[in-house]
Formats: sequence, structure tokens, C-alpha cells
Amino acid sequence: MWSAFSAYALLAAAITAGAAATVPTEVALPGDHAFPESLSSIKDGTLFVGSFAEGGIFKVKPGADKAEPWIKPGANGSRSTFGVLADEASNTLLVCSNDTSGFGVPGPGDAKGSALKAFDLTTGEAKGSTPLPGSPTLCNDIALGPDGSAYVTDTVNPHILRLRPGESAFEVWASDPRFAAPKGGGGLDGIAIGGDGAIYVNTFTPGSLFRVAVTDGRAGEVTTLQTSRKLTLPDGLRRYGKDTFLMIEGGGSLDLVTVKGGTAEITTIKDGFGGPVSVTQVGSTAWVAEGQLGHLLDPELKKQPPKLPFHLYAVPLPPP
Repeated sequence: MWSAFSAYALLAAAITAGAAATVPTEVALPGDHAFPESLSSIKDGTLFVGSFAEGGIFKVKPGADKAEPWIKPGANGSRSTFGVLADEASNTLLVCSNDTSGFGVPGPGDAKGSALKAFDLTTGEAKGSTPLPGSPTLCNDIALGPDGSAYVTDTVNPHILRLRPGESAFEVWASDPRFAAPKGGGGLDGIAIGGDGAIYVNTFTPGSLFRVAVTDGRAGEVTTLQTSRKLTLPDGLRRYGKDTFLMIEGGGSLDLVTVKGGTAEITTIKDGFGGPVSVTQVGSTAWVAEGQLGHLLDPELKKQPPKLPFHLYAVPLPPP
């Protein structure tokens, strides 16, 4: 049946074809071990990409079709680099650093545990480091509140953590048993702040989506959103419009999530990705990182080489 999305898809294809000569639709990451885990962007279109296996940060200049190494692996005591978030207001790149040696992926350096690292967004120089409380921990993704507070998901604990501006330690801002990781699986993953001021998170293995109300900066009621279809390994989450989000599913798709009350309509924008892990928006384009992390973590896939080179892909977006 003909639909608005069908019409949009044809229009997007035409626009993409017309712009192909000047705007890259793919960005290649160097080397055979990049395994991107997250990416972020700034208004001029510069992209920043972390690496599960190598650590460090890649940078992609506006209009470039190749990423370049920027922040060296191990810089600022970092290990494997997960969540990445560029904050132009404070000229800071926030990066989740994790010791993944327990997954058989040693990464650079020898620092233990997880921490939120801060780098100068212009120079890449170290600005700070804040460890996650407790052990074990896994710093997965980051969102920024209107007051500059950093909210972080801890994948192995049912905690959303908060680091206020000027503070030197995280606090457990919200905790709920529904956030817990199942045995052998992952818990809290993507995080974003909605147009209503609430915080939205998903859980990787259970495939759930939640809204956490915010009242005077404090965590309020946690609502399990009823999704229009089952989610398969939901991952990166970024606000798109007033009530909409972009979301990655590790099963292979980039989704548009539309929240209405206690429900979330899930519409696939594009599928067919090989282990996508994160999304960022630049204007009317979404950039999707294809992580292929199964080739690092899945016993069967580890026997097979990943598809090289690793890529970021541009996807035209529908109106918000």
C-alpha cells in the first residue's frame, strides 16, 4: 500500500542521487580493527567516532569520505571507547572509557574499570576523568541535561548516573530493577533527553524502552513504553524532534521512534546494516556506524573476518 513513508523514500533516493557528486554517502574507517561503538557530531558536520577494539577517537572532517585518527588510543588513561558525545557549548568531547579485557578485547593501556573522559573538542587535549562508582561497571552512552549535567548509562548495573557541572564524582540518579541486565546479556544502553524534559533509555538484550520523568532535576516515575513492535537489541538513541527519536537496533536497522503517552511507534527508516551501533544527526542526514561487534564477541562470528573497511553510512531523514 502506498504510504507517506513510501513517497518519502522515493524523494530521499532522488535527493541522494542528485547530491552524490558532492556529498559522501559513506565514510571509511582506517585499519582492520576499528570496530566503531559510538559516534557524535557538531553543527559543521564534523564526526567523532570511538573504537571498541582500538580505543582512541577518529575524526571525519565535513565532506570527507575517510576518517582520520585524532585522539590517540590510551590518551587521558582511556581504554576501549564507547559512548561519544560532542558538546559545543563547553567545547568538550565526552567519551565513555571501559576496560573490556574481560570480553577478550584488551584495548589500549592498563587502567581498570570505567570512566567518563573529557577532551577539548578543538585540540583533543585531556580535560578530565571521572570514574563510575562501584565495580564492575560499563559506561555505555551519554546525554547532556539543560544545566550541563552528564547522564550516563551503566550497562551492567540498573543505574542512570549523573555528573553535575563542577562535581568530581557521579551520583546514582535513577535506579530501577527493570533496567537490570539479564544473565549473559546487556542492560541499559542508549540515552536521550526528550522535548518534554524526561530522560529516555533503552535496554539492549531485553529490548525495552523507558521514560524517566524529571521533576526539579530529580528522577521521577519510570514508565515502560509499549512499543508498536518487538525491538531487537536497541542501542544508540538520539533526540530528533519534539516527541521523536532516532534509534539503532543491533538487528540491523535505523528507526524513527515517535512517543505518544505511554506508547512508542517504531518506524524503520533503513535496515540491512551489519551490526549497527550508533547514530548521529547532521542536518537532514543521519550517520550510522556499522560496528560489526559480533566479530569480537560472538564465539561463532569470531571465526569469520569482519567486512572491511569499517564504515559510517549517510541516511536521508524524514521531516521531524
